Amino acid sequence: MMANLYASVELRHLRYFISAAEHGSFRKAGAALGVRESSISRRIRDLEDQIGASLFQRHNGGVRLTFAGQRFHRRAEEMLRHMRDSADDVAAIGRAECGRITVGILSSLAAGFLADMFRTYDRHHDGVDIDFIEGEAIGHATAVARLDLDVAFVAGERAWPGCEVTPLWRERLFVALPEHHRLAVQSDLDWTALAGECFLIRRAAAGFEAGDALVCRLIDAGHGIRLQPQGVGHDSLLPLVAMERGLALVCQATASIPFPGIAYRPIVGESLSFCALWSAKNENPALRRLLSMARSLAHCCRSL
Repeated sequence: MMANLYASVELRHLRYFISAAEHGSFRKAGAALGVRESSISRRIRDLEDQIGASLFQRHNGGVRLTFAGQRFHRRAEEMLRHMRDSADDVAAIGRAECGRITVGILSSLAAGFLADMFRTYDRHHDGVDIDFIEGEAIGHATAVARLDLDVAFVAGERAWPGCEVTPLWRERLFVALPEHHRLAVQSDLDWTALAGECFLIRRAAAGFEAGDALVCRLIDAGHGIRLQPQGVGHDSLLPLVAMERGLALVCQATASIPFPGIAYRPIVGESLSFCALWSAKNENPALRRLLSMARSLAHCCRSL
């Protein structure tokens, strides 16, 4: 019953009551709040009627709290404080000062555009928790459309059902090859030089339907390039290359990180675009701030 009573009390009732208790006068409380004394008196009377007890003793010099009023004063201050704290929490979420984002990625965040972007985001929004989820482009796109994932960063700019596509940055393409491979002596390579070579790919990314832009680029290259699917993740392909089991196509961010037994060589004239996938139905404020920062950083990178 008491819970129903508090639910019916208006915020202004609490503010009027607390102000009157602090000033010991309806007139002074009204002046402090910028309302008429009669409004203060009437709302306090309404509050007393709801509670079923007198909260103030009226006298010529003003008012003083009754025993019931003293008890209610502690509750009223607590209720008002909780309301303000709740409003501050909601406002902080709206300003993206706190919250949570789920982010789909395809590979390592050790270097490159994404590493720089998330370091910058963390400096400005350290109250936002970020949950990184590694997976394939097709799975990320499906999760974004279902709102199970806030955003995914994928290679390529193809359209995905239910997703907005925001192009962000480009990276040169490199071949990862064993350091003693015959092509390692060259400073750069082209597809002709790679004719007949075996490239290792992840089995989950095989075929156009998987949406993996690197695999699609290898398929388009032709020149008798052979693809060898492996049931491993991104981080396991490079050790297989170092074991001389084949080559791998990687992006510039990956090639910027030294790996024992591997040489990286750029492919002449080849680069790959990257984009953010997100849903226009997603109203997460922290996501909107992240996308804004990503666009700004991408613009700065293109201007250099």
